[in-house]
Amino acid sequence: MGRARWQTVAVAGALALAGCASGGPASAPEVVQGPPPTVAGGAGDDTPTTTTPAVDAAPVVRTFAVPRGSRPHDVAPAADGRSVWYTAQGSGELGRLDPATGETTSVPLGQGSAPHGVIVGPDGAPWITDGGLNAIVRVDPTTGEVTRYPMPAGTPSINMNTAVFGRDGTLWFTGQAGWYGRLDPGSGRVQVFNAPRGRGPYGITVTPDGSIYYASLAGNHIARVDPATNQATVVEPPTPNQGARRVWSDSQGRVWVSEWNAGQLSVHDPRDGSWREWKLPGSRPQAYAVYVDHRDKVWVTDFGGNAIVRFDPVTEQFTELGLSQANANVRQLLGRPGQVWGAESGLDRLVVIDGTG
Repeated sequence: MGRARWQTVAVAGALALAGCASGGPASAPEVVQGPPPTVAGGAGDDTPTTTTPAVDAAPVVRTFAVPRGSRPHDVAPAADGRSVWYTAQGSGELGRLDPATGETTSVPLGQGSAPHGVIVGPDGAPWITDGGLNAIVRVDPTTGEVTRYPMPAGTPSINMNTAVFGRDGTLWFTGQAGWYGRLDPGSGRVQVFNAPRGRGPYGITVTPDGSIYYASLAGNHIARVDPATNQATVVEPPTPNQGARRVWSDSQGRVWVSEWNAGQLSVHDPRDGSWREWKLPGSRPQAYAVYVDHRDKVWVTDFGGNAIVRFDPVTEQFTELGLSQANANVRQLLGRPGQVWGAESGLDRLVVIDGTG
């Protein structure tokens, strides 16, 4: 099938500056020269399936195989409006899927890489939280050039999880070992901060007013980070030991939370401090990912039901879309108008729901 057109060129990223909350100067970026990116081919491995219709659409679910052993964790639609990025946690690579052909292209991120999250930044490039490298990684979408921003010198492995871009272009990220942090892409400065109550920071989001919220899975809470002071304030959900896993803001600034232990979807409104909660369908739901689309419809992945669930905040009704094979384990969702994408980490596949409005 031949080689991809990308060329991976190892370059030193901007130095992370001293004065970080971890108490030590930042390390210079490590340089790793990987092999040329490779291509795997094939169309999607399932016939599109029409699932239970929602109130205003009949979504169609399609899946696409990625290379065996990839264990895709997170996924992000690319800025080109067509292709999709995914983190190949099992192989230490960033992958790219062309849904029109089913072809995947992969770029190695470096020895020891174990990428977790991927988002697309204001610059149109994919930005990755890499727990194996203890670094933020940027991949140039055109050349495949890899730039790594390590945690400040002296910082232990923070078990990097998820990232989001703030309204001012700052990249905020979480570490399950008990950290949250920020990266200034312009200067390359990385700062990390001890999370209140220690271990657990997981999913992260930004609200329309620029506030940053993260969920603490082990800490059973969400927290608001003030970008002006870098201070995190705990916000308690009403259900104890709920296992807040991921968070997403809607257009009104309400913060939606997937509660893993409780099998619930909840929403917090910072304007009045209120909370509301809904149990997912099924006998033993496990709410993992949450994503709010451009119409403020809420999507949740349910490990217990092997499903992706849509929630309409207006009607307060759930629509359950069953996945085609057991143990799909969709850990994260992202989308573009008309589509919601996820990664079936248990099956080495990506999944898309078309016709979402």
